[in-house]
Amino acid sequence: MKEKSAFIAIVGRPNVGKSSLMNKVLGQKVAIVSNKPQTTRTRIMGVMTKGAVQTVFIDTPGFHRPRNELDKNMNKAVGEGMSDVDAAILVIEAVTPFKQEAGSIPPAEAELLKELKKRKIKTILVINKIDLLEKKDELLSIITKYNNLFDFETIIPLSARTGDGVDLMLLELEKYAKPSPHYFAEDDITDQPEKVMVAEMIREKLLRTLDKEVPHGIAVDLERFVERDTVSGEPIVEVEAVIICEKDSHKGIIIGKQGATLKRIGSMARRDIEEFFGIKANVKLWVKVKEDWRNRQGLIHTFGLD
Repeated sequence: MKEKSAFIAIVGRPNVGKSSLMNKVLGQKVAIVSNKPQTTRTRIMGVMTKGAVQTVFIDTPGFHRPRNELDKNMNKAVGEGMSDVDAAILVIEAVTPFKQEAGSIPPAEAELLKELKKRKIKTILVINKIDLLEKKDELLSIITKYNNLFDFETIIPLSARTGDGVDLMLLELEKYAKPSPHYFAEDDITDQPEKVMVAEMIREKLLRTLDKEVPHGIAVDLERFVERDTVSGEPIVEVEAVIICEKDSHKGIIIGKQGATLKRIGSMARRDIEEFFGIKANVKLWVKVKEDWRNRQGLIHTFGLD
């Protein structure tokens, strides 16, 4: 059987469940998730190989109105994620956390549709979070509204959380695979280096632990990441990371009273790291202030966010 490949971009507003959808498809967590907007900051590739067909999903940051240089880089990553793909999935949510005028769609989605139309990308509309929809007949009005704006290949309601409808989406995506050698090894699931994934595991715990504006001004710089054997001959992963924030007041919040918050974040991250690598882990965290780092391209580059 001849090998086939397909590159599929996953685009949408922040917090609609793009990363959750990719993780569900792959059956393994390769992109961090949280209830905070803009959790994903860079393009992440997820790889699914089934027999002769390899599908490469490109998870992109949530498209939004930029407020700083980091936001501009994130929106740029969305555009780059749509380059040279075989198809795109536009993810929207069945239940929005904000009010919309009748017949309107969020401005970010309108911009994305304009870009998809301009690039002539075959696009599937995925309506996520249907498990949260109280009245299922409301789906019809959502479908009608978006159908009037774009000529979608198909529209698939699903739940990335429960998996309902995901198989139907994967069946639809098979038609975009073209005869081509596979670009990744059969057992690869992502293009993310292990070091990057570890830093993201730590940032996820920060996002889930901290409130309000603090998480958006945080980056994680991994200073040490090595695997060694203990005295007893057991393997262990040594992780040392610096959490970067923008204000002294944020530093205090991250550390917490007598270091309690930082200790809790470290423990949560350690459990994830141990589960991922299947061996013991030792995690040490520090906090440093870099004022306005999200507008400093040098620091954005240092943290691998450009």
